[in-house]
Amino acid sequence: MLNHFRKLDWSLIIAALLLSGAGLLTIRGIGTAEAMIFFKKQFLFLGIGFLLMVILSFFDYRIFKNHSLGLIVIYLVSVVSLVFVLFSEEVRGSSSWFHLGPINFEPIEFIKIVVILILAKYFSSRHIELYRFRHLIVSGAYIGLPALAILFQPDLGSVLVLGGIWLGIVVVSGLKARHLAALFLIAAVLLAVGWTSVLREYQKQRILSFLDPQNDPYGWGYHISQSLIAVGSGRILGQGEEGSSQAGLKFLPEQHNDFIFATLSEQRGLAGVFVLLALYAFFFWRIVKIALVSSNNFSRLFAAGFMAMIFSQAVINIGMNVGVLPITGLTLPLVSYGGSSLISIFLGLGILESIKSRN
Repeated sequence: MLNHFRKLDWSLIIAALLLSGAGLLTIRGIGTAEAMIFFKKQFLFLGIGFLLMVILSFFDYRIFKNHSLGLIVIYLVSVVSLVFVLFSEEVRGSSSWFHLGPINFEPIEFIKIVVILILAKYFSSRHIELYRFRHLIVSGAYIGLPALAILFQPDLGSVLVLGGIWLGIVVVSGLKARHLAALFLIAAVLLAVGWTSVLREYQKQRILSFLDPQNDPYGWGYHISQSLIAVGSGRILGQGEEGSSQAGLKFLPEQHNDFIFATLSEQRGLAGVFVLLALYAFFFWRIVKIALVSSNNFSRLFAAGFMAMIFSQAVINIGMNVGVLPITGLTLPLVSYGGSSLISIFLGLGILESIKSRN
């Protein structure tokens, strides 16, 4: 057992814990009674996620690589869960959670990991014939089934993350550029259909409001306006926890979740943002290191898909916090409050550590 722990990438684990710790400090710094409840829950989620990561690192990741049937069953069960969640109670206009007493379970967060596994399996077993266009179609179908169910929740942000995962794995696997261009054209058509037939009016307004939030600062542009105020008021060193007015006085909505980047910016300023981005950069570098020393295509593609998931979600979240992307309701990976998101990421880290310890 001691030998196993020596083989783990502790630099990657520490980076993940530091990012989670930054989120915990930010949530506690909000200073409200509600924020303290979120702080305690998130601390518990972090402990559960860390424990599951350690346990999963002992399992041989090649089980996923060598047993297609089991992976397909997990995938199908995941897709079915997305269909059933559509009949659950809506929260903030979206049917994304199963409600198990005091616990809200969001299946899409775990399905992201399942999709990475199944795409890594699919492309790693067909690396000698990736020139065939049908592989793009089949892999797109693996993404398309959960994406369609997610659109009906509706959750456009998670659909974009699934697209980022697919694109990251496809690029690393080495498919032809003209095939990618054809898929982008198909994706554009599907987005157009989704805009006209699937998205609800409030979601369209969210997307459009980021272009000119001041046009309706107390309506659709309110979230972006308050987020920009919070980010700007942090200046270089931040206002500290006691001086955080946007988050502490609840002018900024979802300050512990969707807009935790703006909350952190207000509390810690540009210096805190720089530290956060440096931690993410180090986190990504350690994943790249694992990919480079991996002994097979499956592990390399899994690492690529996992990094694409974290990267795309972080870019979308930070982009909407600073007003350059529309609001989608995505959390900031490892930092935002949310048990499903945090635990699923640590499950992915557990698979990465299993890869690292067996290379």
